[in-house]
Amino acid sequence: MFRLPTRRTFLRAAAVTGTLLPAGVVAQRGLVGGGLPADLLDPAICRASFGEPVVLPEKRALKLTWNATAICTVGVAVAQEKGYFQRHNLDVELINFGGSTDQLLEAIATAKADAGVGMALRWLKPLEGGFDVKIAAGIHGGCMRLFATPASGITKIADLKGKAIGVTDLAAPDRNFFSIMLHQAGVDPNKEVEWKVFPGDILPVALKKGEVQAFCQGDPLGWLARERDGLTEVANNLSGEFAHRTCCVLGVRGTLIRQEKPVAAALVQALLAAQEWVAVNPDAAAAIFAPHAKAPADKLAEMLKSHTHHHNPLAADLRSQIAAYGEELKQVAVFK
Repeated sequence: MFRLPTRRTFLRAAAVTGTLLPAGVVAQRGLVGGGLPADLLDPAICRASFGEPVVLPEKRALKLTWNATAICTVGVAVAQEKGYFQRHNLDVELINFGGSTDQLLEAIATAKADAGVGMALRWLKPLEGGFDVKIAAGIHGGCMRLFATPASGITKIADLKGKAIGVTDLAAPDRNFFSIMLHQAGVDPNKEVEWKVFPGDILPVALKKGEVQAFCQGDPLGWLARERDGLTEVANNLSGEFAHRTCCVLGVRGTLIRQEKPVAAALVQALLAAQEWVAVNPDAAAAIFAPHAKAPADKLAEMLKSHTHHHNPLAADLRSQIAAYGEELKQVAVFK
């Protein structure tokens, strides 16, 4: 049965009609007071009028890209399965995109797709190059984890100084995130640790063989490796100042926003309503997503309960979070 989201969800989501964030903004503006760019502290674009749910007068076809094996994109599957897209008169074609991030963003920017869900810390660097894609909403927080063996004695980020860390690629969002955490712990992520690249399913093997002393990986693979191998979870992106920071975002092509803002607003509202349903119904959401992931539904449900699928920043909140990432990526030499 379709479950109506709260009015609060729609009121927050309706703000998208006036608060879409140019993704390269933080890389191009000077920061003031060690914080946000001056024109983001009280931007006129954030003074959006709130309104009722956007239901399009005619059915509108859209193409939405996602990673169909990553549990953090569960809201996309839920929105399709539970009718949230249809409620807004959207006919959404889901595209499981397997190419590079640059190819994905180019596909959105050039209208081969209309929008996509992905990780902020993977998208921000290529978006700095000028793709016409806007970050429209935060989808959730959590799902990036860093592991070591109990025998290693590594229990905190600072213990990684001088160690080798396994990653799936050097532009991976977890590599960027834990670089930020290393910097905050007084460890230079570019000089005082060694990053080694392995395929995702080989990372736990590399740890066992001693080729790395730690590795970072997102759910579901990271969670499953921890449970199977009895690993120590040294850090994740659900602690301290990051506990309420979004990690997964919705990006929308700029031409869609400029020419059909109601369509963009309807898409955001549908996804945020689905995210709220996931937060309230993690077991049912896991069952919906299970066919896409190589993991049992009960384990997927545990992962969802550890994430913050109810946390979907928009407007000034979203701007401040993306600006914070931008400043932190400068500190670890990802942004210039």
